[in-house]
Amino acid sequence: MKKLILLSFLFATTTLVAQEKQPEQPADKNLAQLDIRTSTVCDMCEKTIEENLIYEKGVKKVDVDLAKSEIHVQYDPRKNDPDALRKAVSKMGYMADDIPGDEAAFKKLPLCCQKEGCGKPAGK
Repeated sequence: MKKLILLSFLFATTTLVAQEKQPEQPADKNLAQLDIRTSTVCDMCEKTIEENLIYEKGVKKVDVDLAKSEIHVQYDPRKNDPDALRKAVSKMGYMADDIPGDEAAFKKLPLCCQKEGCGKPAGK
């Protein structure tokens, strides 16, 4: 009986350990990583960028870090390049590194983004 209880305990422990989340590994080692400085400050900015940039050619993953004002992009360098990705962000109305956001697109951003000045560099 003691052996049966011990085996059950070991099986349960092994199952729990096996279910722990493993660190995320890139699925494809051919992907490149690009970090774009931006002036986003709100959840609407994050949602807009993540939902639209993912449709750019070769983009596999987009993550906006509001605390650092950065966009992290994983993409296939055979299908796209950093300058084109920065330009795509700019065309959405947001600043991308040193490229200012497109003014016409900026006017179409949600009102909260326009009031905060998400598409423009700080102090302008």
